[in-house]
Formats: sequence, C-alpha cells, structure tokens
Amino acid sequence: MHAGINLLFGWLWILLGFVTGMVMGMFFHGENWLGGYGSFMRRMYRLGHISFFGLGTVNLLFWGTILLLSLNGPLVELASASFIVGGITMPICCLIMAHCPKAHLLFAVPVLSLITAAVFTLILI
Repeated sequence: MHAGINLLFGWLWILLGFVTGMVMGMFFHGENWLGGYGSFMRRMYRLGHISFFGLGTVNLLFWGTILLLSLNGPLVELASASFIVGGITMPICCLIMAHCPKAHLLFAVPVLSLITAAVFTLILI
C-alpha cells in the first residue's frame, strides 16, 4: 500500500461526509428523529457523520506530509494503513454504539489505530 491511497481515501471520506449529511438532513427536522436532538442515538449518528470529515482531512494531511517531506519505508506504510483502518472503523463503531451502547469497547479499534498512526507519523517526521 502506498501513502497515495490516503489521498483517495481522504477525498472519498469527505464525499461520504457530504452524503451522510444530506441523508441526515432529510430527517433532522423531526423533533423526535432518532430519539430527539439530545438523545444518545442521535449524538452517535452525528459523531459518525462528522468523523467522515475529520478523518478524511487527517488522511489528506498525512498524504501531504509524506509528499512534502519525501518520506518512505515500512513505517510510512504502517502509518498509512493505520489511518485508513481508523477512518473506516470510527463511523462503523459510532453506528454500532448508537444501537448497542454496551459495545463501547469497540471504540478501542479506531482510537488505537489512529494513535498508532499519529505516533508513527511523528517518528517519521
């Protein structure tokens, strides 16, 4: 896997942020949609939606850092993969948590993946 995949992934995740926002926007006017504005379920859906933008942007920043500093090697590949795993698993965990709050330990997967990616990136820099 080359870090260039993070460029594609970043823009794809930003697109998914727009799409999920559009879909949610069709229903948010309903006062009781997903249990109401302050409900746990609705908050988790919003967090999943926002994670597309945030983690898409993080992947773009990673790609730009690798490009700007001309970094390469196995640590780049591990960081790249870890950012993508974190990006994929975060909205999935938010969706699962919205419907099964007892599954909160699942958040360890995206969080540890993203921490690992950030540490590897700092080591590379």
